[in-house]
Amino acid sequence: MIQYLRKTVLPVFLATIWISISEFARNQILFKSFWTEHYSRLGLVFPADPVNGAMWGVWSLLFAIAIFIISKKFNLWQTTFLSWFVGFVLMWVVIGNMGVLPFGLLVFAVPLSLLEAFLAVWIVKKV
Repeated sequence: MIQYLRKTVLPVFLATIWISISEFARNQILFKSFWTEHYSRLGLVFPADPVNGAMWGVWSLLFAIAIFIISKKFNLWQTTFLSWFVGFVLMWVVIGNMGVLPFGLLVFAVPLSLLEAFLAVWIVKKV
C-alpha cells in the first residue's frame, strides 16, 4: 500500500499542486487584468468565483492524472508535448471557438504552458 501511494498517488498529487500554482499565478496574478479587460470588452465578467477556482483544481488533478498515464508509455519529451497538446491546445481550440480566448495572450501562454507541462511531467517521472 505504501509503495502504491509513493509510486502513484504522490507524483499525481505533487504534479497537481504544481499545475494549480502555475495556473493560479498565470491567470490570477500575471494576466488577470488582461483577462478581465478582454471579458469586459465581450460584455462578460471574468469568472473568478471560488467555484471557478475549484474547477481549475479539478482540471489540474485531471491533467496530472493524464500526465501520469501518458508517462508510462512515453519518455520525458514525448510525454511533455503530448500532455501539453491534450491539456492546452485542445482547450484553446474550444475556447477560441467559443470566442472567449484572447488570442494575443497565446504569445505568453504557449511558453508558460509548455513550462508547466514539462515540470509536471518531470515531477511525475522523478518522484
